Parts: sequence; structure tokens; C-alpha cells
Amino acid sequence: MSSTPSAPLHLAVALDGTGWHPASWRDPAARPRDLFTAGYWADLVAEAERGLLDFVTIEDGLGLQSSQDGTPDDRTDQVRGRLDAVLVASRVAPLTRHIGLVPTVVATHTEPFHLSKAIATLDYVSGGRAGLRVQITARPHEAAHFGRRTLPASENDDTAAVADLFEEAADYIEVVRRLWDSWEDDAEIRDVATGRFIDRRKLHYIDFEGRHFSVKGPSITPRPPQGQPLVTALAHRSAPYRLLGRQADVGYVTPHDTDQARAIVAEVRAAQEQAGRAAEPLHLFGDLVVFLDDDQAAAEDRRARLDTLAGEPYRSDARVFAGTAVQLADLLQEFAEAGLSGFRLRPAVAGHDLPAITRTLVPELQRRGAFRTAYEADTLRGLLGLARPANRYAAA
Repeated sequence: MSSTPSAPLHLAVALDGTGWHPASWRDPAARPRDLFTAGYWADLVAEAERGLLDFVTIEDGLGLQSSQDGTPDDRTDQVRGRLDAVLVASRVAPLTRHIGLVPTVVATHTEPFHLSKAIATLDYVSGGRAGLRVQITARPHEAAHFGRRTLPASENDDTAAVADLFEEAADYIEVVRRLWDSWEDDAEIRDVATGRFIDRRKLHYIDFEGRHFSVKGPSITPRPPQGQPLVTALAHRSAPYRLLGRQADVGYVTPHDTDQARAIVAEVRAAQEQAGRAAEPLHLFGDLVVFLDDDQAAAEDRRARLDTLAGEPYRSDARVFAGTAVQLADLLQEFAEAGLSGFRLRPAVAGHDLPAITRTLVPELQRRGAFRTAYEADTLRGLLGLARPANRYAAA
């Protein structure tokens, strides 16, 4: 058990329904009847803010959840259905003061113009605490919801078609970022005496022309309070690592040990350098699913009970941790030494493991000098030590 002070860590939680275990809704701490209410989400985010976490991410998608990769299932014993993540974040924003709000958005099948406006609005509603988690979908049945194109069915998500969807997502975010900059910070004059509300010379066409998008601009929403809200993405292999290198402020990665963490960090840093962004800050957060209890046996028993209810062992792309706050703090500090600057924890049962994170893990990290004891900034970029960027269109 470490007791020496170490570099402060960043912490986020990933909110998904009643939790990341598919049987979480059947846990006594879950609130399945409240899942589609505003109050449920407000309570979760309030708990995360009570623990001084940097931000929450909110899962979303363009199809129903499924126990099968890439295809729908017929199960009726697991949570199915979601609220819109951007709208949930906007509803929760006025009820919170410090914590960042990072809804998931799917770049495939949606339009960057609409998304830029939605996240800029969230940044205004929250007073500068907005971000987004961009993801792609290669699922043919989700493409059928939109009818604009077909995607080939594939057992493998490491194909040229999937790599092209990540290239499209990189262009998507480039359009979004340019639209956020398409109003200069002082474009609004609002001078009642002269009748001038806006300086039209300070609104800019972005004139983006690419293989996937043709967008004129400018946005219809003034530049967000943060200038550029946070762009984040989850990455497991080379194509999404390149997306992180090109466009992300925060990348979520899924190492299962420290050697793997070092290798992933090295690959993402190489992609960042190849994209010409080596001098720009890029946080890498490790993702872990957590079953957190006062002793390890209780955490493992709880996982086993949920596995029995689900009818199969729980598996995840991320490492699954079952144990105590002290053990988890040790693990996080070990991973941090491999080059990760923060962690996105996925509560197995939101009603149990989120309070365990805020009320047992956070105090343990604070005791070690490894986590903040008060919020030190009013914006999400500020919490992560990221400067407000200059506007690319403003005259020097």
C-alpha cells in the first residue's frame, strides 16, 4: 500500500443505464424504474460531482443494446433503450456547478453541423463544462435506421471499411472544430444605441471540402465559452489510435496490464506526432470496469451473483476490477507510472459502485496526495489543465 504523495490523477466515470454489468438492473442498489427519468441522471451526476470527479461520460448509440457484437439479440432480461445523451447532459447541466459533461455522439449517419451546435449549446448551458465522446458504428442494422447507405456485415471490426469510418470521424470532428471557431470571440457587439448586434466580418465561412463532408459554415451558434469543448474517444487499436492522434483532447484506452499500457501509450503518441500534434496536450485515460466493496471477497461474490443472474460470465473490452478502494488505488497508481494521466471508471452497478468510487476510492487517493481535494477550475478544459485555444480564423 503506497502512502507517499504522487502526481495527481484525473478521474472520470462512464455512466451507462443501471451499470456496465448486463444484470446490474437486478441489483438491490439499482433503480430500474427511474432509469428514464431526469432525476435518475441528475442524482448520478450529483454523486460524481460530490466526489470531485473531472467529468462523466454518458453512453449512447443508434441501435438497441445487444449481448452480441454487431447484431441485435432477442433477450428480454437486460436493459434495452436509452435516452439521448446530449439532451440528458443539457438537462443535468444547470443542476451542477463544476463537473464536466461528456455525452456520447455517433459520427456515422449524423451531421457535424447539427452536432457542433448541440455541443456548443451544452457548453453555454453548463458554463464551459461540455465535451463529447465521438464513436462510429459499422453495424448494418443501424445503417438501416437512416437509409442513406449500406454497410457490409462483418465478423471482424478491424477491416478497411471500419478504418474508413474512423477516417470519416476524424473529418467529422475537424468540421465540428472549425464550426466552433467560425464566430470570433467578439463577433457579438450587442450595442443597443447603434443597433449593431453582430460584426459580420467576424463570422467566417469554414469552406470544408473533403471526401466525406462539404460544409460551408459559419455556425449559427456563437463560439462556445471554452472556445473548443473537449473532444474524447475510446480506442482499442490502430485506426482509432490514429483518430486520437489527429483530433482528441482525451483518449480512453483499455490496457489489461502495465506493459500493455506502455505499448498503447507509445502507439498513440506516435500517431499524435504523425498528425503534427506532438506539442499539443493529449490525456490518455485507462478504462476499468469496477466492482468496489469493503473487502475483495464481497466484490467477487457480487460479481458472481450478477453473472449467475445474467446466465454467463461478464466479459469486457476493459480490465475488470473486483476489490477494495485501497487495492484499486494501488492499481491506478501502477498504471499511471506507465504513462496514463487519468482513468475512466465504469461502475458495474451504478447505484452501488459509483458511490463506492466517490466515498471510498476518492478519499483513499486524497490520503495519498493523488487526487484533488477541491475543484480548482470552473471549466472542463481548466480541470484538465488545457488552455482555452485561440480562434483559428481571428486576425493575428
